[in-house]
Amino acid sequence: MKNSISQIKKALIEKKISVSELYDEYLVKAKSGNNNSFNLVIDRENNISSIKDSQNRYDNGNPLPLDGIPLGIKDLFCTKGIRTTASSKILSNFIPNYESFVTQQLLNDGSIFIGKNNCDEFAMGSSNETSYFGPVINPWKNKNSQKDNLVPGGSSGGSAAAVAEGSCVASIGTDTGGSIRQPASLCGIVGLKPTFGSCSRWGIVAFASSLDQAGPLTNCVEDAAYILNSVNKHDFNDSTSSNHQREDYLIDMNNSLEKKVKIGIPSDYLEDVSDDILNQIDNTKKALSKHGIEFVDVEFKTTEYALSTYYILAPAEASSNLARYDGVRYGVREDGESLDDIYLNSRTKGFGDEVTRRILIGAYVLSAGYYDAYYRQAQKVRRLIKNDFQRILNEVDFILTPTTPNEAFKIGDKLDPISMYKNDIYTVPTSLAGLPGISIPSGLSKNGLPLGVQFIGNYFEEKTLLQLAALAEKELSFNEQ
Repeated sequence: MKNSISQIKKALIEKKISVSELYDEYLVKAKSGNNNSFNLVIDRENNISSIKDSQNRYDNGNPLPLDGIPLGIKDLFCTKGIRTTASSKILSNFIPNYESFVTQQLLNDGSIFIGKNNCDEFAMGSSNETSYFGPVINPWKNKNSQKDNLVPGGSSGGSAAAVAEGSCVASIGTDTGGSIRQPASLCGIVGLKPTFGSCSRWGIVAFASSLDQAGPLTNCVEDAAYILNSVNKHDFNDSTSSNHQREDYLIDMNNSLEKKVKIGIPSDYLEDVSDDILNQIDNTKKALSKHGIEFVDVEFKTTEYALSTYYILAPAEASSNLARYDGVRYGVREDGESLDDIYLNSRTKGFGDEVTRRILIGAYVLSAGYYDAYYRQAQKVRRLIKNDFQRILNEVDFILTPTTPNEAFKIGDKLDPISMYKNDIYTVPTSLAGLPGISIPSGLSKNGLPLGVQFIGNYFEEKTLLQLAALAEKELSFNEQ
């Protein structure tokens, strides 16, 4: 079992290991990893002052919450003086001169960055196969076909794989339609998508501005609370950042929930799923029923429309956000005889197939004559999806669903866009509604691969959501197994 943040901090306080030794241990793993989970591993020289500062605080008895903890950062977060590419050719030479709000909070709390994690290009993908730097390989293997390389999920696949293989203690990712929760499930770790607006989007390379949300990928639920405590803050630079009152998510984490809990299991999420997936739900239900938690059947009325709605709205916002990459102001520039040629050549050669596909779809649904028929209608359906969740969450405290419809699959098996999009069928609705969701590993498939279950809570109720997830984690004992 991998060490948690609290265990590592305890060892540092008791001087069983130094910050320098801890950092070197993870640096060696990150550099020797063969799963392509890092686009860039940060050299030790760049972190010498941070290592010394953290060690001094431990020596003086006043460490910060994340002092000395080696973290991976999804290559979508701008990091000052460190290349940030969004795993795209068009940004392969971009070095920001500023730090994103989220990564700055992690630095303020003493964490040390090991490197930038590979991801799907501009976070567009569900398998981490669209990256300009090549696909990430899941550290897990199918016990019946050990030679096959499996996808880690996406778009935060590099972040999930790095945590799963032990190249970093935890990582920060982004979730637009499931990009934290889905790879967490396929890699056997914990992935938390907070309520939309909880964590600032400032300094994150934009994909879909009404959906993108930063969140942690960790080995355990407690570690997710550590990271959430650091990054869940209001930011005046982000117009979508909520100014609600934050809590300390570590307090009472392992205590029983204060009231009798009722959890809804949506029957429409369990249609035509494998026995492996059904077993995860049944096992979770049995484990939590011992604590007096009540389970009831619920049914959504809008689930069948969620993917269609998402793949209208997300590409529409992407086409607008990615218009800034023109080869003139920053990023890779291709030659051309005219300004239009520079634009055309830079974007044609700079963007991969999936990004190009989504830009074209987005431009189409926003174009004159089609805006009302597609984009406006999709926004109306999104409101219905949100209302559907509110209807059910008025009856129950949480919702329990599978995280993914399948285990990790072989690289190259689902390059067809429709097959790939269906991997997010259980995570997209939560994102459209802006609700918090957490995936925890629940067991293994018959092929010996990890599967996860997802808990969905009400707006800004991450504290009770983490308490429930911690209880389920303890009962299911995935890490111990």
